[in-house]
Amino acid sequence: MKIQIRELLLTGALFCFLPTLAQKWSGLTLYSVSNANTALLVDTNNVTVKTWSGLSGGTGYSSYLEPGGTLVRSVTVPNTTFMGGGACGRIQKVNYSGAITWDFTYSSNTYYTHHDHCVLPNGNVLLISYELKTNAELAAAGGTANLASMWPDKIIEVQPTGASTGSIVWEWHSWDHLVQNVDPLKANYQSSIVNHPELLNINYVPSKDWLHCNGLDYNPMLDQITLSSHFMNEFYVLDHSTTSAQAASHTGGNAGKGGDFLYRWGNPAAYQAAGTKIFNVVHDAHWIPEGHPNAGRLVGFNNQGVSLTASSIDQIMPPRNNYNYTITPGAGYQPSSYLQRLSGFGYSSNEGNSEQYPNGNQLVCVAIAGKIYELNPTGTPIFTITTGSKTAQAHRYSTCYINNPAPVQPSISATGSDLVSTSASTYQWYYNGNLMPAATSQNFTPIGNGMYVVRTTDANGCVYVYSAAYSYVNTNSIEELVEESVSIYPNPSHDVVDLNFNYLNHSFVLVKVYDATGKYWLQFENRSRLDLSELPEGIYVLNITIDQHHPVNRKVLIVGD
Repeated sequence: MKIQIRELLLTGALFCFLPTLAQKWSGLTLYSVSNANTALLVDTNNVTVKTWSGLSGGTGYSSYLEPGGTLVRSVTVPNTTFMGGGACGRIQKVNYSGAITWDFTYSSNTYYTHHDHCVLPNGNVLLISYELKTNAELAAAGGTANLASMWPDKIIEVQPTGASTGSIVWEWHSWDHLVQNVDPLKANYQSSIVNHPELLNINYVPSKDWLHCNGLDYNPMLDQITLSSHFMNEFYVLDHSTTSAQAASHTGGNAGKGGDFLYRWGNPAAYQAAGTKIFNVVHDAHWIPEGHPNAGRLVGFNNQGVSLTASSIDQIMPPRNNYNYTITPGAGYQPSSYLQRLSGFGYSSNEGNSEQYPNGNQLVCVAIAGKIYELNPTGTPIFTITTGSKTAQAHRYSTCYINNPAPVQPSISATGSDLVSTSASTYQWYYNGNLMPAATSQNFTPIGNGMYVVRTTDANGCVYVYSAAYSYVNTNSIEELVEESVSIYPNPSHDVVDLNFNYLNHSFVLVKVYDATGKYWLQFENRSRLDLSELPEGIYVLNITIDQHHPVNRKVLIVGD
């Protein structure tokens, strides 16, 4: 997993910070030039210490290492339907000795993987894939463009099942989360786009290769995914805790919003909000992992961030509240601009990535130029690799990470009033996605209903591994849990309210709206954002039924502008 991998660049991040900020961050840098059948590890003296050569197929886009030195690489296979940039169609795992341990192809005339991938704590792999939609499907969805076809993106999670086979155990489709305000007789209609930032406006810059998503990262503490889009000039945050059915809907999961966007940033115009466009072609969305300065920030490679010939690395801190992200209805997501920008390293019109290290240094891969730099906190290059050709990404790993396989993914069980992790050398607990600083023992007494995750290391201390979330409920009645979980905001509201389900996992939500006299007005199914703009000013009751539980009522005051 990317977050785990980047964390392990640390071998020392938690134990031996370098004394001088100008020093190189230790480890070996992995890269593979585009379409090459080789991958290399280079030390900080610019000496190649390992080469995977004669690999089957040319590098499609990304290459990463799993703990123990297994190379996980995308591979390009021909496809006559989808011929966009970052073409892949195939994913491989190759051990340190060069033997292929998994070789999976996902390519047809209706789907095709491309650009980035991400390995999860359980060994499954997330892949970005095109899926084909016809012009008739586009029109039925409320699209106004006349295109022969459209290639919206989806994400699949593949569990390796054999040498060349895999099962899709989870999937998310952007096509399930559209909005349009053009034709009320067609699907996805809402009168306001800006009031539905959780959805994609199908009529915003429509094209065949519409989203062209290119960067993918996973946050194991939150069980969330971030995804960057070239043509939308945005990155997004999605809930991975859902089932595939919930991911196709607007409800369910830790955040209660199904597969809708939990957060988006970089181009408010994409959802008709006011604000400044910051991203101008973005790649490599990722979180800065814990143990680093500015942990929890989201980062993007802004290809034309400074100018049409100068790129930047932009960082923001998203406004997270447990599993959700705050927004003022009718406005754009905050912050209004980047919190930190690194520039002056050159220009890549496409592709590229960065990594942030515990000593404040950053690794930057300027893809088109075939240059990999390590820059100190002042932006001065202190290490350079010239690859000789276009190189989409580069990543650095400690020798401890490369030489030692990851420990088994921990699991959590309940014993009496405590939660207990499987045995490890160190422990760190999280509650609803938040680190609990003093919770570093094998046992942890829950502080409330919600989701708990534990992070462990083995005796080598160089690989973090995160458990799946454990849902803890300390109540004699599930109805009490439902009652205490559901909240609405803002209240009062001019027109739009959001339902917040906190940690309550669910698959179906029905909301009926009544006024103070008991008159029925509106009904919503499987929506976490409710557009109440057609209601006159006054007090209303939201009667909310979750799955098969007794309804809960919440009052909301609708006020004028």
